[in-house]
Amino acid sequence: MTQATTQATAPSQPIKASARFMLSHPAHLIAQGFGSGLSPIMPGTFGTLFGWLSYVVLTTRWPEIFTPLNWLVIIAAGFIVGIWTCQSTGRHLGAPDHGSMVWDEIIAFWLVLVLVTPANLSAQFGAFIVFRFFDMVKPPPIAYFDRHFKGGFGVMWDDIVAAFYTLLALALWRVI
Repeated sequence: MTQATTQATAPSQPIKASARFMLSHPAHLIAQGFGSGLSPIMPGTFGTLFGWLSYVVLTTRWPEIFTPLNWLVIIAAGFIVGIWTCQSTGRHLGAPDHGSMVWDEIIAFWLVLVLVTPANLSAQFGAFIVFRFFDMVKPPPIAYFDRHFKGGFGVMWDDIVAAFYTLLALALWRVI
């Protein structure tokens, strides 16, 4: 492989994500949350909002298809696809966990939503706030996973742990 080819697939400096970059490969489109990760401010929050909106729309519009069991299958498949898309997109952007990659937030928040369902809008909003808190603050062991698990799996895994913390916090809140 020539140096030019290596630089084309793995730039030495991270590049700026753009709509053109996102549309250049299906992995980029998925990893960047169908454009929600291109927000210039708080892309992870916008990715989570996209996850929330898409969950509500799909579940409301096609409840016979988007059942909790089917959602769990979609989430498992989305996690596996996310490992590949985030690995590829991170390599092409020159940053293994580029901020524009939000598929991890989408999959993790879908998991939260499917496990707190049925929930009204205010309960979903509470889940959103708690999830964003854990995803941004990264308490142990989330921070450990974020630092030590690299590549697509690492990108996806720390958000799954944040989803677990969110579900635990919501369960404790209900008990109290």
